[in-house]
Amino acid sequence: MITAADRALLRDLARRVADIADQPMQAARRARWTAHNSLRSTEPMILVFPEGAWQELLPPSALTCTDDRTRGMEWQLRARLYAFAHFQDDAVITKEWTVGKTVRTTGWGLEVKRKPSTEARGAFHFDPVILEPGDLQKLRFPEVIYDEAASEQSLREMQELFGDILEVRQTGIAHISFHLMSLYTGLRGLEEVMVDMYAEPTMLHDAMAFLEEGHHRLVRQYIDLNLLSLNNDNTYHSSGGNGYTDELPAPGYDGAHVRPCDMWASAEAQELAQVSPEQHAEFVLPYEKRLLAPFALNGYGCCEDLTKKLDDVLTIPHIRRISISPWADVDACAERLRGDVIFSWKPHPSHLVNDFDPDFVRGYLRHTIEVCQAHGCVLEMILKDTHTCEFHPERFDQWTQIAREEAERAGAAPARL
Repeated sequence: MITAADRALLRDLARRVADIADQPMQAARRARWTAHNSLRSTEPMILVFPEGAWQELLPPSALTCTDDRTRGMEWQLRARLYAFAHFQDDAVITKEWTVGKTVRTTGWGLEVKRKPSTEARGAFHFDPVILEPGDLQKLRFPEVIYDEAASEQSLREMQELFGDILEVRQTGIAHISFHLMSLYTGLRGLEEVMVDMYAEPTMLHDAMAFLEEGHHRLVRQYIDLNLLSLNNDNTYHSSGGNGYTDELPAPGYDGAHVRPCDMWASAEAQELAQVSPEQHAEFVLPYEKRLLAPFALNGYGCCEDLTKKLDDVLTIPHIRRISISPWADVDACAERLRGDVIFSWKPHPSHLVNDFDPDFVRGYLRHTIEVCQAHGCVLEMILKDTHTCEFHPERFDQWTQIAREEAERAGAAPARL
């Protein structure tokens, strides 16, 4: 039960969000993203996702609601307001409040085990549960469970709370992303998978084949239960970006049953960052390509350097967005990609720690913008994986201001709307 005080606060925050969402600049930004995602513009787009650093920008002490549920809702609203006030990026503030359908799966038959770090926010250590080829027999295909009653109840509650202020809508499965290596290394161990490429290649292929089939079955269940939702909107896509496009849904869409051909999807294999293009192409890419083939527009990659793997990545069906990591050779990538796909560049987040150097950041951003301009790339700059800003939140403001100035300096983007 939401208290009267929490209800009043949430509704006040929602009104502030709605006022921002109604500003003409938001429609203009949506139009720019639509052109960008459809490769019709070479103006760089900028997005900021503080991720781990949100703890320092909008800490628990900034919240006033009284229970975990309402504090979570308060945080979502305040995060939108904070981003609009501080980041000179191209994020679209919408007038929507989405309510996810209550969906779960039965899992893969084995539970991931990890050895936690003794340090706060430290890295975990793998604790494998698949130790030999025979252990693959313990895996099971997940079954989807949809709780329609709980979904309807959640929707009614949010409509009653926000319905006269925000556009409350329910979504099913809108973010489609395949992480085969992440899933498998969690069960097998990262070092073990590296060794398996030489010592147990058949085992690794068998595992990938099983996980591929399991994901095909998941998608079929989503279709049968009518759980897929359109993502040609502000839905987060791949490892940074959104789905605004006028290319979707595909012809034949009936308005009620979303198909894979109406959607964006993505995949990545960060765990194989250090393996050769040949090993990447052998042990994971074919499985990912078959999973992505039914979808209309696809993204690929995250933090892994794909510089030497782009020829293979470009064979993915309907590839539209490719992640260019902080460790990638942007010159080589720009020359290879040109304007054929979205150049989804992830500038190095470490520039926000230690001694923030505005001149260095400016030169760093300027180089990539100019290289991409020279090759006609469709560039987006996605600042993410920022686990800390060392309690200097103003560094995000400075970074985005510099990024905006450099985009405008290059004549590649209009002044901020």
